[in-house]
Amino acid sequence: MELDSKLSQAVEYFWSTRERQALEQGIESGKKDAGARAAVTGGAQMDGFIRLVRGILLDNGIKQGEIIHESRLEIPGWYRAEKNAICL
Repeated sequence: MELDSKLSQAVEYFWSTRERQALEQGIESGKKDAGARAAVTGGAQMDGFIRLVRGILLDNGIKQGEIIHESRLEIPGWYRAEKNAICL
């Protein structure tokens, strides 16, 4: 099934991006975050899922202009006040 393949690609993109970011973090500055934080502070690891969901929406008749993404939002809750997320 095509959806299964696209989902597998999104999962693979997530983990490969986290791994790459963990390896690359601190190359220029010499400072590296502790633990798994190094793998997630670079962002972009969810881009594969964003593309997947956007594609599903477009395939099901939602117009491109009605899909709001790449917009900064503050997430309420336990997140830091300065923590922003990209909204799909």
